[in-house]
Amino acid sequence: MGRGRVELKRIENKINRQVTFAKRRNGLLKKAYELSVLCDAEVALIIFSTRGKLYEFCSSSSMLKTLERYQKCSYGAVEVNKPAKELEQNSYREYLKLKARFESLQRTQRNLLGEDLGPLNTKELEQLERQLDSSLKLVRSTKTQVMLDQVVDLQNKEQMLVEANRALTMKLEEINSTNQYRQTWEAGDQSMPYGTQNAQSQGFFQPLECNPTLQIGPDYRYNPEASDQLTATTQAQQVSGFIPGWML
Repeated sequence: MGRGRVELKRIENKINRQVTFAKRRNGLLKKAYELSVLCDAEVALIIFSTRGKLYEFCSSSSMLKTLERYQKCSYGAVEVNKPAKELEQNSYREYLKLKARFESLQRTQRNLLGEDLGPLNTKELEQLERQLDSSLKLVRSTKTQVMLDQVVDLQNKEQMLVEANRALTMKLEEINSTNQYRQTWEAGDQSMPYGTQNAQSQGFFQPLECNPTLQIGPDYRYNPEASDQLTATTQAQQVSGFIPGWML
């Protein structure tokens, strides 16, 4: 008994519809592969499910190359078949559109510069005024931000310079203090005035107290009091570390 003819219409049962889609999709992909192998044909197959999932097969190395080839063969032939007059008309219309756009941009630029304002009506002038106000606010905001950034940079540089100046000042004070101590140490007692040294030197010299009646010679007479006085004076000078000039 032969297989009955299947009526081609949408399968209402969702599960049956999904099963049928999977079977026929696999069969179609298999047939495309067999066709490309048996007949050495370039085959490209694209399938989208009801959920938007893509299934594709391409016998060549890239699907994009096959699609580009398809576009050249299909749309290129249509362009070739178009009459030359129609292509010329389309080009002329495109030229007119670009020309009108260019003239509109030039007119808008002149209006922004305050030129050719006569043909404008009140509504267009108000729109131009709002546009200029918006542009002016944007320019002022940008200018203010740039100035604030410059002020911050200058403040940072000022702080760095102040710190560097403070460090150099402290280092210079240390160098001056070290040089001052060194000069004081090298100078020593040489920095004292001459009069003070003379007064200190004179403090070591003491007059020799002796009896003026001391005599040396044939008429010398021993005086016990003068002898004791001379001995006491000599001992006192020896204690102070000074040696009289007449003993040298």
